[in-house]
Amino acid sequence: MLDLLHISLADQCLYGFAQGRLVERIAVSTALNGPGEHNGSGCTPRGRHQVRAKIGAGLPQGAVLRGRRWTGETWTPTLHEQYPGRDWILSRILWLSGREPGRNRLGPVDTFRRYIYLHGTPDNEPMGIPLSHGCIRLRNADLVRLFDQVPAHCPVQIEEAACPAWASAPLN
Repeated sequence: MLDLLHISLADQCLYGFAQGRLVERIAVSTALNGPGEHNGSGCTPRGRHQVRAKIGAGLPQGAVLRGRRWTGETWTPTLHEQYPGRDWILSRILWLSGREPGRNRLGPVDTFRRYIYLHGTPDNEPMGIPLSHGCIRLRNADLVRLFDQVPAHCPVQIEEAACPAWASAPLN
């Protein structure tokens, strides 16, 4: 089980830790609009968060979620063509909640009320490039694997800065 997720906006990477050891390094895509906490900004919120809810256990990889519920569809290129411009939320959701009142919790900066997730995205979308509307997008296979390793209330740190030297350390 992972006990900390660290997301670097500069690196566009998620780092997962278990017992203080780096065990996961996954490319992500954060907000096209950059970092920011305000409702309606389309930005990825910074600071200390936690996984407040886990949604989608047992769904097929590529399951299409709308309003945090499975539509019964599974993403395909053909389905993608039918709904151009759709913000695809696929496979699983790790719904984040801020832990810093006034920064990312409560009022106009509340991460949970902004529906900020870690979620799957179509595999034809690039990783490592900010393209989301505020969420943290992952490849579906990466998210499905990560989902079972992340407990509810797992701490999540989101930072602008590039990660220090440990980010390139070998995985344990």
